Amino acid sequence: MLEFVRAKGVYIYDSSDKKHLDLIAGIGVSNVGHCHAAVVKAIQDQAETYMHLMVYGEYVQTPQVNFAKALADILPESLSCTYFLNSGTEAVEGAMKLAKRYTGRKGFTACKNAYHGSTQGAESLMESDFYSSGYGPFLPHVSFIEHNNIADLEKITEVIAAVFIEPIQGEAGIRVADLAYMQALKAKCVETGTLLIFDEIQSGFGRSGKMFAFEHYNVIPDVLLLAKGIGGGMPIGAFISSLEIMSVLSHTPILGHMTTFGGHPVCCAAGLATLRTLVDNNIVDEVEEKGQLFKTLLKHTAIKEIRGKGLMLAVEFENFEVNKKIIDACILDGVLSDWFLHCSNSMRIAPPLIITKEEIEEACSIILKNINLVLS
Repeated sequence: MLEFVRAKGVYIYDSSDKKHLDLIAGIGVSNVGHCHAAVVKAIQDQAETYMHLMVYGEYVQTPQVNFAKALADILPESLSCTYFLNSGTEAVEGAMKLAKRYTGRKGFTACKNAYHGSTQGAESLMESDFYSSGYGPFLPHVSFIEHNNIADLEKITEVIAAVFIEPIQGEAGIRVADLAYMQALKAKCVETGTLLIFDEIQSGFGRSGKMFAFEHYNVIPDVLLLAKGIGGGMPIGAFISSLEIMSVLSHTPILGHMTTFGGHPVCCAAGLATLRTLVDNNIVDEVEEKGQLFKTLLKHTAIKEIRGKGLMLAVEFENFEVNKKIIDACILDGVLSDWFLHCSNSMRIAPPLIITKEEIEEACSIILKNINLVLS
């Protein structure tokens, strides 16, 4: 097993000081690269100022306010109110409570092969028994639909509080929703009074080639979930909605949702530095072109398909055994990748968004070399 001792940019270094080109970014976390100077400085400055003071929301803390405002500035007006937490799973849990409270309904709909987290509530939204076996019973009143299947939208009725969906499914092996499907989904939610909740925990903060994946569809969700890449490597998540919807958590009871470390000032400072780095350096503008370069260079008869948008890609092989051998060979050759929970025959490619053209060429060359090695 590899032991990593330091990381910088798109490289991680092991205990023998061998460098590894990182094509997974901690599963979509290190969007601006490892130990980005601006993020590190923000962390250091905030740590020297203050860290945890009090349970989230009891006092005004500038790092939380500044990050929330920066998010509101780049999001649609209906997504102006942010609740910070510690992870994506917690964002899902908070959104589930919010939807129940706002609509007065109990039911949820989620997509088959989705992944929204591993706590009891979030895992209730996962249809697969493989990862859930032995941990039930889970929440009742949860139904499942096929991602990208317009006919399945008829299953969304007036008893459903919210539909949880990844506009680009991650652990299903990067399944990109069609424009017509997303617009039909939005219309169905409006028709039934159901909240539309976009899980952009993997796809958010530039990974898809837009700052947020919903921008590809001209569809604004009622609630947006973020985590992973928003903290520049620090643990932070968020659920974001309108003031009207979020205000139901402020009364009866007065503390509708609580978290001790959510909105941690150091994490919020890191998040703001990450956002500013993405925006000020126009990093997202180059993501689609970089993703296309991977698709152009990775040509091989063993590759069945390359799916995805931007730098959120899946390279499909014949089966898991072939995929695993190629991944293992690449790791030994200095390129890090892995597979997907619900799609084990596909290789994940989700590097830091700052990866250069030359580094992409190097990575693709190593992948192709090791495909040939494994299949020879």
